[in-house]
Amino acid sequence: MTQSHKSPKRIKPLIVYSDRYGDHIAARYWLTWLSIGGMAFVAKLPRRVTLWLGKAFGQLLYFFAFSRRHITTINIGLCFGGLSQEDKETLIHDTMIDNGVGLLELCIAWFNPKQIRPEMVEIIGEQYLIDAIKEGKGVILVGAHYTTLDLGGVLMSLYHKVGVMYRANKNPLFDLVMKNSRARFCAEVIERGDMRSVIRFLKKGGVMWYAPDQDYGRANSVFAPFFGIEAATINVIPRLVKINDSPVLILGHHRTADGKGYVVSISKPLENFPSGDEVADATTINSELENQIRKHPAQYMWLHRRFKTRPEGEARLYPRSK
Repeated sequence: MTQSHKSPKRIKPLIVYSDRYGDHIAARYWLTWLSIGGMAFVAKLPRRVTLWLGKAFGQLLYFFAFSRRHITTINIGLCFGGLSQEDKETLIHDTMIDNGVGLLELCIAWFNPKQIRPEMVEIIGEQYLIDAIKEGKGVILVGAHYTTLDLGGVLMSLYHKVGVMYRANKNPLFDLVMKNSRARFCAEVIERGDMRSVIRFLKKGGVMWYAPDQDYGRANSVFAPFFGIEAATINVIPRLVKINDSPVLILGHHRTADGKGYVVSISKPLENFPSGDEVADATTINSELENQIRKHPAQYMWLHRRFKTRPEGEARLYPRSK
């Protein structure tokens, strides 16, 4: 189905909070301040201690985060149907562990990013990014919600700072800390409803990281296969490309098996993209991300409801949220 040229619509209304810490001292923020202090403390610990704590936290998630483990079980059952039950259980357990480590790494990304030194990071395909930047049309790096999510921005900053889109948090104080922390290692931090700023950033030649692998409902989405399951897939990327003719590269990042370092991989630009068919383009993006995820499946956030929105007539796959 061929679509006419049109600008991307807002996914959600733009959310604006106060950018002054002094406006967040009321009693309702005290627990948030305590949590932020704990995150900052964890970030200053030796890395080996942080990783150990992350694995321990992952074990707690596995045994006590019943809802998230249930979602993970459903997702892995759908996406890895060919695995034996034993292998599925192992992947579920490893996923919870890796997500625990990722949450502790988030503390490092926000409060102690200099702990990640250049010698800890291997980058594959850097020349693809360099050549794409030289075109002067901006670059769209398509990533996914790997467990090294925020740390991925730190890893990229060692080579080239990228702009990021984010979903505003319901807690204004936490949202402010998140934005200011990400601004330390990102070129731009843009709320996902502010598409005009994204377009301006690309027109200036910026490199924009975007992750289309979450379910935002039917608006601005088409259904395309993801691990063989029809998934509501945001169709903003082809529209951004049409506006500025920006090349699209696939970004992957994961921690090494020994936990001592990280690997960042960047693909060559997608060819014949966009094609003019939104379903075909979404299928291409999903397939590329699937290839990255399969390399280290436990290092993906299977904890989210990727298949929440179903095609007409299909039954829901997850229990109703309470």
